[in-house]
Amino acid sequence: MLKYIIQIGLVLFTVTAISAYQELGMLADNGKQDTPYFSLAQLDNPAHRVDLSSLKGQQTVIYFFAPWCSICKYSMPNLDKLHKEGDLNAIAIALDYANEQSVRQFSQSLELSMPVLLGNHSTAKNFKIKAYPTYYVIDENLKIVERSVGYSSELGIKIRL
Repeated sequence: MLKYIIQIGLVLFTVTAISAYQELGMLADNGKQDTPYFSLAQLDNPAHRVDLSSLKGQQTVIYFFAPWCSICKYSMPNLDKLHKEGDLNAIAIALDYANEQSVRQFSQSLELSMPVLLGNHSTAKNFKIKAYPTYYVIDENLKIVERSVGYSSELGIKIRL
């Protein structure tokens, strides 16, 4: 029995250590860090830009992805479902893409309902994105209160809110 408890403890320690390593260098999530400003074109309506100020007053998940990212393909539907059900506000920002068509095909294949914005190198740099998927949770005052890298289940997302 003690052997199993030790093994479970080692697994939990390893998962925690990997998660902490992945989050090194990300923006702080202590509720004091301002969210970097952005004003980005919306995929479905490029003439319409979404900027950070439009998110004021509502807790929001800002999800960064790349259309070639296989983990994003499995993680985004979890976030989109919560967005569609009204449990949270979410936006997705595409980075590291070859062209808009690749982002469009990716988004359509997942039947996303949340807004998809077209990010760029400056967006990635400002948000310190080094891996996909990466997401930040911002509060009503546009402060970063949570962050994560990698796959997230619906439950995992809800726990971070």
